[in-house]
Amino acid sequence: MTEILNIANLQAWYGESHILHGVDFTVNAGEVVTLLGRNGAGRTTTLRAIMGLTGKRSGSVAVHGVETTRLPTHRIARLGIGYCPEERGIFSSLSAEENLMLPPRLKGGDKAFSVDELYVMFPNLKERAHSPGTRLSGGEQQMLAVARILRTGATLLLLDEISEGLAPVIVQKLAEVIRALKARGFTVVLVEQNFRFAAPLADRFYVMEHGRIVERFDQSQLEEKMSMLNEFLGV
Repeated sequence: MTEILNIANLQAWYGESHILHGVDFTVNAGEVVTLLGRNGAGRTTTLRAIMGLTGKRSGSVAVHGVETTRLPTHRIARLGIGYCPEERGIFSSLSAEENLMLPPRLKGGDKAFSVDELYVMFPNLKERAHSPGTRLSGGEQQMLAVARILRTGATLLLLDEISEGLAPVIVQKLAEVIRALKARGFTVVLVEQNFRFAAPLADRFYVMEHGRIVERFDQSQLEEKMSMLNEFLGV
């Protein structure tokens, strides 16, 4: 398997607060990997640290073999990473279609989706193409946030709590999208509180507690790990 992301002894701080305490994990091409844990375990900070969006950080974050800890965020993104933050970050004054047209295509981004392809994947967005971001429902905003990073040609997707607070029908649609992306060779790192959403999608699981990885296991081990997950997550 080709290794896409390798994180070793990752430490991260917000100001004086030391959040990550030596995180280690790898992600291979075409995998869906899920970071599980309670709120405050360090999962979102891990994604932000990969993108260089924390304060201080140390350790190693290698993307396609390129060490990124000394690179600015825009250079990290150009290595083919699409980051969908928990707060979505769409431009509320722009229409849905204008949001989709905004991101530049990455150099060599041959997997970039066209707007028409995105409308096939997210038919709701086609219906709301000319609606400003402020008029979109929470589910439509989430679809737009995911669709926008697919426009760039990024093939490593960091998705933070994309199912949070959404209606079951939208959550089901997002699960279909992740399966479709995996079938097309995309690599996905999911941070999720919604275990029922994440469990059937992931090839591998990492459990975080107090800024560290405390358990790791494959999809085939999920059933035998349920008592441990109950303890850590209250599943």
